[in-house]
Amino acid sequence: MSIFEAIILGAVQGLTEFLPVSSSGHLVLLQKIFRISEPVLLFDTMVHVGTLLAVFVVLRQDIWSILRRPFQPLTFYLILATIPAVVAALFFKEQIEKAFSTASFLGFAFLITSALLIISEFLSRRRSGWLKNQESMNRLDALIIGILQAVAIIPGVSRSGSTLSGALSRKLDRNFAARFSFLLSIPAILGALVLQINDIASGQAPESLPFLLIIAGTITAALVGFFAINLMLRIIQGSSLRGFALYTAILGILVLVDQFVTHLFF
Repeated sequence: MSIFEAIILGAVQGLTEFLPVSSSGHLVLLQKIFRISEPVLLFDTMVHVGTLLAVFVVLRQDIWSILRRPFQPLTFYLILATIPAVVAALFFKEQIEKAFSTASFLGFAFLITSALLIISEFLSRRRSGWLKNQESMNRLDALIIGILQAVAIIPGVSRSGSTLSGALSRKLDRNFAARFSFLLSIPAILGALVLQINDIASGQAPESLPFLLIIAGTITAALVGFFAINLMLRIIQGSSLRGFALYTAILGILVLVDQFVTHLFF
């Protein structure tokens, strides 16, 4: 991997982590396009850390509110929504790593993202009545969002798209749905980093990329992620997610065509 490719991957991660199009899927796809053969799991984790820094900056008031009053319902809901992904990561770690390395399910995963976005938009606009805010959210809302986040461990299934889909289908206010999704990325990314550090400490992880490439990708992801969060918070207020659904559907079909027919990158 070159410094240019590291910056491109970091920029794509920063943008797609918060847009509902799957950052992990785009990273895997670009790695195939660039013919990157080096071990990239640590790089993938660190560019996610870059986007985590962006979350800390943009949502600093929400995070400070949680730190000031840690024993509040929102804290409990974030923990509850995190549990399914933790269970999935612990029990299916080898399968997840294989999915990243082979990308065999990538095309279908993009289509799953598209379907989730379409279904959630349909359900959120079909149901009448008042929208839920932070105070009216309940345990079932958090659990459904968490289960969908666990599904998004598969590269190509968008984490933000899945959690937003769960939140919108449960009639959460669109602004709060986006903020909850972004806050939920904090334990998800930290958990991935802990697992990767554990592999490195135990000598199970393969030899990583040069430090400079990891730093370049991480900084780029943080800067682009800052703008992407603000962009998504504006989009979610008044725009439908169907445009993202169309994009991931087209991308999924193109990947499937290449996987089964043309074999240009897969």
